[in-house]
Amino acid sequence: MKQILLAAWLTASTAFAAEKLNVLFIAVDDLNTGLGCYGHPLVKSPHIDKLAGRGVKFDRAYCQYALCNPTRASLMTGLRPNTTRVFDNSAHFRQALPDVTTLPQLFRQHGYFAARVGKIYHYGVPMQIGTDGLDDPPSWEKVVNPKGRDRTEEDTIPRRSEKALASINSITSVLAMDSRDEDQTDGLIATEAIQLLEQNKDKPFFLAVGFFRPHLPWVAPKKYFDLYPMDKVSMPKEPANDRDDIPRLALTGNTPNYGASDADCRAGIRAYYACTSFMDAQVGRVLDALDRLKLTDKTVVVLWGDHGFHLGEHGLWKKTTLFEESTRVPLIVSAPGMKARGQASPRLVELVDIYPSLADLCGLPGPKNLHGKSFKPLLNDPQQTWKPAAYTQVQRGGQTGYSVRTERWRYNEWDSGKSGVELYDHQTDPREFTNLATDPKHAATVAEMKQLLSALPKGAPTEPKAKRKKQ
Repeated sequence: MKQILLAAWLTASTAFAAEKLNVLFIAVDDLNTGLGCYGHPLVKSPHIDKLAGRGVKFDRAYCQYALCNPTRASLMTGLRPNTTRVFDNSAHFRQALPDVTTLPQLFRQHGYFAARVGKIYHYGVPMQIGTDGLDDPPSWEKVVNPKGRDRTEEDTIPRRSEKALASINSITSVLAMDSRDEDQTDGLIATEAIQLLEQNKDKPFFLAVGFFRPHLPWVAPKKYFDLYPMDKVSMPKEPANDRDDIPRLALTGNTPNYGASDADCRAGIRAYYACTSFMDAQVGRVLDALDRLKLTDKTVVVLWGDHGFHLGEHGLWKKTTLFEESTRVPLIVSAPGMKARGQASPRLVELVDIYPSLADLCGLPGPKNLHGKSFKPLLNDPQQTWKPAAYTQVQRGGQTGYSVRTERWRYNEWDSGKSGVELYDHQTDPREFTNLATDPKHAATVAEMKQLLSALPKGAPTEPKAKRKKQ
């Protein structure tokens, strides 16, 4: 009798394991929505576009913090930055939340093989490429930290304009390298990810694949630069007085474009596009392997950027602003059984929603204190009524800027409004050129947006104090 019961239990367990959906979790560093599937007229991203064609593309997805470490800590814990207490690129979320269950940790707890290749938690780029960076060991069974020629030959990257930032992260840190894809860190990441797919195709897995490009420095094989002739690349066209109504704290510098020349700025934009296309090719290699191994029909694929990226809009570069270019992110999800393949959703979603969504899609009971909302229903009906607002924050010195985005409006407050307020109407002003916050005609909208912003928790962590370590 015991043997019969044991056999029945093993059969049931095997059947349960066979029904589990895998997760391919693709993170891209500093990727904005400049992709073909998002309507960019120049950028070539055929593989990500193909993924969008078999999934749902979220047109209004927003990060919780427009900087690498805070936004990744928020996504991976499912908690907003004021709970993780991560506001810069040096803090680790387990300082405030030592007992938190991360997204991959949840999958591990339910019998999944969880592995990371490349950047999922924060790395300093390029110096920490090839290391663990600010990794979280409880999240993974296996980690792989590739290091390619973009890191080992870093001293060959030119600094063509000393007027720009005199650092590896200046917008003129550009190199079209004579190399194979597989010699670059992202090429090695794709190779390692494919090997892990091959080795673990017969068991449920959560495979996180983190690509570094298009993060600075902009290094990619020369053939990707060749896709973008310089005469096709232009700076954003903006009003001469664009900055006049923008609060000082809303800007990351007093000098537009760091004082770099038009030629250097255009070369930087071209390099960003080239790195995007190079990364896209590596995404394609991984997705092709998923198809070849016949895993696509039982794997949830999510591709996300950790925040947006300025390429000269408002005279700004990089991130850490509350403008649309810095806060809006690409987010594409493909899942077995979904009904809305190839469709776009105009509804507001946030990166903090990814944790509960993946748990929901895979039938796992996630932690009850998650701050996001599962967007699984939008994969079947992308147009249905959804959440009213998305929230982003950044810090400037000791002062915090908070932003609330609805489908029509963006409203920003700096230092609780004492250092500036912004209101932009995306129906008439999608590039946020005209600040309407002090216009009496929009007083009611400002009041409404302030009310929405007040709904964002701005306090301390919600975990029980007894479980938190002193910082």
